[in-house]
Amino acid sequence: MHFASDNTGPVHPKVMEALVRANDGYAPAYASEALAADVTAQVRTLFEAPEAMVHLVVSGTAANSLLLASHTSPWDTVFCARTAHINTDELNAPEFFSGGAKLTTVPTEDGKMMPDDLRKAIEGEETRDLHGPSRGPVSLTQTTEAGTVYSLDELTALTSVARDYGLKVHMDGARFANALVKLGCSPADMTWRAGVDMVSLGGTKNGLMGVEAAVLFDPAKSREFELRRKRGAHLLSKHRYLAAQMNAYLTDGLWLKMASAANAACRRLADGLRSTPGANLMYHYQTNIAFARLPRAAHRRLMASGAEYHLWDATLDGGPEDEALAARFVTDWSARDEDTDRFMEVLRG
Repeated sequence: MHFASDNTGPVHPKVMEALVRANDGYAPAYASEALAADVTAQVRTLFEAPEAMVHLVVSGTAANSLLLASHTSPWDTVFCARTAHINTDELNAPEFFSGGAKLTTVPTEDGKMMPDDLRKAIEGEETRDLHGPSRGPVSLTQTTEAGTVYSLDELTALTSVARDYGLKVHMDGARFANALVKLGCSPADMTWRAGVDMVSLGGTKNGLMGVEAAVLFDPAKSREFELRRKRGAHLLSKHRYLAAQMNAYLTDGLWLKMASAANAACRRLADGLRSTPGANLMYHYQTNIAFARLPRAAHRRLMASGAEYHLWDATLDGGPEDEALAARFVTDWSARDEDTDRFMEVLRG
């Protein structure tokens, strides 16, 4: 009953096999191996973007921070959702890598920014001459931290607001694949065709050991990204082990199969929660993340039985046993139906 995070799940066997193959013999270092070129070609084909530049790093924090830094001056501010990972979970890394740029947060509805709220936030900055920050990129998260997904129309509406002010758009795609299979569209449709300039194509949360692809649709920014990656200590000498993972990920649609499995597992869990008296789903569940409120007594029972998940802005200590406490549940590609069914048995007592 492992629902704490998709980071806690195992690496897919095909990825492990690819790592073993990469470990056979020698290869050039620092992203100059042939496999790195193969991955670039794969990603370009995937996004229907023959000029896109692709750079691999080991974490989503590195991918997001380096992409944003490549498009942000130290005196700028980045516009993002209040719940965005770059705001809540990256320990000021975007500010650090950009040399001091700040973040301006935008409220959300169902985990998503609304165009009017984004416009209001943008209008609120660059209003104090030399005394306040200049307007920098807009950062969107797809899948959102609430497990919801922007539709293509919603993405286009937000990027259109950014374009009205001449701002670039970044997409945090840590769970890009989960959103993509939910929408049933192409990677191009969900990025550059919708007005996105750069995206972190996530893999670690979706069955890889640790690699994200930073994709820049404007090749002119590639050199700056490379310099920042090296200076920021994120260029691996044995880069082939990153490339091997991403190559396996994109071969024969493995990445989409794993995302589909994770989404299906969460749907089973969410359906069970929805049909259980006393359990109330939060947000408009869509991918592999679900939030729900359960009575404190139910949380105690589940955790005593070995269920792993995170309470959200609450603790088990104190308070009445029937008080509803929010929790987050996340599934990954390896989630088993029998574990979800066991979870529901315990929940229902």
